[in-house]
Amino acid sequence: MSVLAALAGWFGRDVEANLARIDAVVEEARSRGVELLALPEACLGGYLAALDSTDAAGADGDEGPPVMDIDGPELSRVARAARDMTVVVGLCESDGTDRYNSAVAVTGDGVLGVHRKVHQPLGEGAFYAAGDVLAAVDSPAGRLGMLICYDKGFPEAARTLALDGADVITCISAWPASRTATAADLDDDRWTHRFDLFDRVRALENQVVWVASNQTGTFGTLRFVGHAKVVGPGGEVLAVTGVDDALAVAELDVPDAIATARRSMSYLRDRRPEVYLATEPSGA
Repeated sequence: MSVLAALAGWFGRDVEANLARIDAVVEEARSRGVELLALPEACLGGYLAALDSTDAAGADGDEGPPVMDIDGPELSRVARAARDMTVVVGLCESDGTDRYNSAVAVTGDGVLGVHRKVHQPLGEGAFYAAGDVLAAVDSPAGRLGMLICYDKGFPEAARTLALDGADVITCISAWPASRTATAADLDDDRWTHRFDLFDRVRALENQVVWVASNQTGTFGTLRFVGHAKVVGPGGEVLAVTGVDDALAVAELDVPDAIATARRSMSYLRDRRPEVYLATEPSGA
């Protein structure tokens, strides 16, 4: 049996406060037997304060997330806290030329893999460069795929990771409420509904375990919907947080759950890629 967890939590620009919060969450998760923990997108340094192509770095003079190195002190501290746990953390990464919205999987032994967000919503591309790789990595928690927020809206992304052998896919997010006609109750917001729907469908159509974290509260002009969750390979929600800060924790036998889901109908096995559209449709 494996214990998997996703955090719904607020993270801002204060990196030291974020690291202290991560230390505390990792210890709480460890006390509950968690082996894989997904933290929210941009939990090291915060997300953009606005999604506007004319001011993508933020609002009210905000300079945007601080840039970090993969081998820098911030990730080293998260790795030390993780020890034998696999922790997926979000940050603004630089390769020396461009900035990327990245997810990084670490254990006490160091970095296992990096995913640079491939799909960019609204004005995000004005601040971050887009990643161009989708690949699973091996971890103590099993073969692991990583996605970030808007990536979950594209079935090709999760399918690519499943075809690369991912049994578990973490999708870390800073997913906001709708910018128009926002519901008074975030549980009723249409973007909350989309967030939840994508999580369940991506798990089901790939018959994988899906671990979705998210930011909470408000930052700049954005209001985040929370709803961190663990979803089984049949699309069933095994644990969910709602809109407030909390851990969604679920225990399951990952290989057995996947084998059971794929026993009679396997969506990966029964694909017909030779008949699928290989080029962009007209008007795309």
